[in-house]
Amino acid sequence: MTTDIQEQAAAPDENKIIAERRVKLAALREQGIAFPNDFRPEHKAADLHAQYGSKTREELEAEPVTVVLAGRMMLKREAGKKAAFATLQDASGPKADGRIQIYATLDLTGEAAMAALHHYDLGDILGVTGTLFKTKTDELTIKVTQLRLITKSLRPLPDKFHGLADQETKYRQRYVDLIMNEETRRTFKARTAAISSIRRFMEKNEFMEVETPMLHTIPGGAAAKPFVTHHNALDMEMYLRIAPELYLKRLVVGGFDRVFEINRNFRNEGVSIRHNPEFTMMEFYAAYTDYKWLMDFTEAVIRQAAIDAHGTATLTYGGRELDLAKPFHRLTIVEAINKYAPGYTAEQLNDAEFIKEELKKFGVKPFATAGLGALQLALFEETAEAQLWEPTYIIDYPVEVSPLARASDTVAGITERFELFMVGREIANGFSELNDAEDQSARFLAQVAAKDAGDEEAMFYDADYIRALEYGMPPAGGCGIGIDRLMMIITDSPNIRDVLLFPHLRRED
Repeated sequence: MTTDIQEQAAAPDENKIIAERRVKLAALREQGIAFPNDFRPEHKAADLHAQYGSKTREELEAEPVTVVLAGRMMLKREAGKKAAFATLQDASGPKADGRIQIYATLDLTGEAAMAALHHYDLGDILGVTGTLFKTKTDELTIKVTQLRLITKSLRPLPDKFHGLADQETKYRQRYVDLIMNEETRRTFKARTAAISSIRRFMEKNEFMEVETPMLHTIPGGAAAKPFVTHHNALDMEMYLRIAPELYLKRLVVGGFDRVFEINRNFRNEGVSIRHNPEFTMMEFYAAYTDYKWLMDFTEAVIRQAAIDAHGTATLTYGGRELDLAKPFHRLTIVEAINKYAPGYTAEQLNDAEFIKEELKKFGVKPFATAGLGALQLALFEETAEAQLWEPTYIIDYPVEVSPLARASDTVAGITERFELFMVGREIANGFSELNDAEDQSARFLAQVAAKDAGDEEAMFYDADYIRALEYGMPPAGGCGIGIDRLMMIITDSPNIRDVLLFPHLRRED
């Protein structure tokens, strides 16, 4: 039921329209025909267009096709009391394929149904039975023999030419946005296609899909600030999942060599065009692989998802081409700085004090405990990251910022880790997994020290995970792909809220 506050907030004209529609609904209730649930559509608009759209008027007249269809009335054009055209929209297709015209006449549809249609409003959901024909303009149309009101719409739809103009209203009232905007429907169908593609790709490569807890007693698997909640029955503090990593690797310990999870994560951090407090990732682990194998595999996953969702691996984002068909680039942090912010000498990039002074120019004050590797990473983030348009793996991250990654066997101080960037933003993070329980314990202790020093995103010490590693985990590689950011790129969406059905917003006043 609409609240008084909502009614008062509505425009006066809208209040009048809603009141008129409520009167119509009251009349339907009195007749006992409000909100029926016995109509079963047998056809979809897109299927009818695909199967019969190319037939001539003569062919449709020679072999009449009876259809039973339901849809929301988006347009209505009456020709007195004897005839009327209307357009119904269902969920079947992109573009205009999800819409079909209906034609009702006094002779064929009946006096009672025509009188009722006169009182129906845009937004009402109708059920029709009839036969297909082509109008003089060759538009596929249903000649209605039976017409029913399935659902009465109490609120008017936005202007048919402009839809929802206010962006925040589109996010808050996504249900209206989906009704009115073809582009929005196409975006979310593409999202579903991409996720389905990823799932098929993983299963084809012998990965097992699993589910892990969303409530954690210890937040882990990423450097992030968690949401905190309380479990009443157990009387204990718990955290919403920031990453499924440590649970997935427990499964690798248990003998599942290849696992993946398409998961919701929660991070109590800032909101921006690239960040939402809850988001979707696909995270996977494969025993007896390393980060080099992971980069090839991740590249293949993303390329196939783009093809299945978009039709091609060559995309356009913000008016600029992005080619996912070509091999992805690979650069170290220092190589990326030299390429995209030339001018620094090798001596300067290996001088911690110089980098600290340089970071001040960008308004960055690193933690006092930050070593050379972390400082180089911070400088990369300020000078090079935003310029990584083409898909690029930044590799060989420092140990101090990679507490779960395997250290390099050949180069001291770095790990076998990568992050994938495209259009200037991070899309994926992966590494050869650290399976040395004693090394992992020391890394956790270093994270605890960082947290004590003021780093709210530093990790906790997870004793049970250490115990799992002590049973022995095979060498493995693991990666997380940000589904929401990937979908921004595939659908050419500038804001992460454009690819989330119900993004988080401040409360309405």
